[in-house]
Amino acid sequence: MLRTIRLGSCVSVQGIFEGQLPDGRVQVRVGDQIFVGQPISTVQAAA
Repeated sequence: MLRTIRLGSCVSVQGIFEGQLPDGRVQVRVGDQIFVGQPISTVQAAA
């Protein structure tokens, strides 16, 4: 499943979900690298 995380105020990364850390941060894989950051919440479309 693809997830988007925020690494800084202007940097976000989208990759394959790898796991969630106890402090709420999320790990995503992009190629051979794993990035850790705050998850960006999903927005549901209005019906």
